[in-house]
Amino acid sequence: MKIIGIETSCDETAAGIVEDGRKLLSNVVSSSMDLHRIYGGVVPEIAARSHIEVINGVIEQSLKEARCDWQDIDSIAVTYGAGLGGSLLIGVMAARTLAITKKLPLFAANHVLGHVYANFITATSLPGYNVTSSPKFPMMAIIVSGGHSQLVLFYNHFDYILLGQTQDDAIGEAFDKVSKMLGLGYPGGPAVSAKAKDGNPDSFNFPIAKMPGYNFSFSGLKTAVLRRSQELIGEDYTFPSIKLANRLNEAQKADLAASFEYVACKTIVEKVKEAVNEYSPSSVVIAGGVAANRELRRQLTECIKSPLLMPDIKLCTDNGAMIATLGCFMSEFKVKQADPYSLDIAPNLTI
Repeated sequence: MKIIGIETSCDETAAGIVEDGRKLLSNVVSSSMDLHRIYGGVVPEIAARSHIEVINGVIEQSLKEARCDWQDIDSIAVTYGAGLGGSLLIGVMAARTLAITKKLPLFAANHVLGHVYANFITATSLPGYNVTSSPKFPMMAIIVSGGHSQLVLFYNHFDYILLGQTQDDAIGEAFDKVSKMLGLGYPGGPAVSAKAKDGNPDSFNFPIAKMPGYNFSFSGLKTAVLRRSQELIGEDYTFPSIKLANRLNEAQKADLAASFEYVACKTIVEKVKEAVNEYSPSSVVIAGGVAANRELRRQLTECIKSPLLMPDIKLCTDNGAMIATLGCFMSEFKVKQADPYSLDIAPNLTI
């Protein structure tokens, strides 16, 4: 079974083909990140226009890379939520049109769940990808991205419970805000991590929010970075955050970035350790854009005794292959197909 996955939830236009839910055949991603960088964040209208311009070419390139034509494709999977409304609409309309014209089954994929299923890709003929063994159930998933910070326990495919989630900012959102505060650029995750390499994570003792259960909070950490930055330049809490970058020196920025990154990752890891001790999962997986963060990977590797699986870094950010993989399992487990004549987007969809 070969399924093509289409992903347009934010600023990446992506399509990938996966065989039998395991083997990666193609993974093509076109990002409009450079168009958004000057604005310090994603501009929805620009993202939507970019999707319109490149989506046909991305899909065709995905077929070419997989050495397939449409006669080889068994189904189509598409992200219908969560995400930016205009961006989602482009991918969904493209998938609906293809499902009708090619007479193929259509599966509506949850973007967040798709990130988890990137971990089920265990083989590929593509160069430059590192794949791991398949997760085993019960499986604990750490979902970390710009919009999500969640801890989910999977008993089986499509049988899961949400253990906890952020009560304010997602971890990726906190990275973006701290990066903007320190003048490091967008996207914040890679920018903060790059700067943190030159800093000392023990420079500042930032707090870890004490939340009930397996919930997270990052707003207090973000505020702590702001207040410490203001103190470093001799200003009080009224000093505007947008002017901090011009007053902080590079060594201060590096130490702030390193200390923030260490505590942000530790906030996740401490809750994961508690949950692993309570539920004893057979495997632990990490998913989402922040899953590419090397400090988070390092801390998890050191602290988690259960088998820890991490997807290739190229499969952590938004991509079509993860949606194709999810679509394969939706087909295998007889999840209801979507109606290509009426499938609508769900920007606020949750897991």
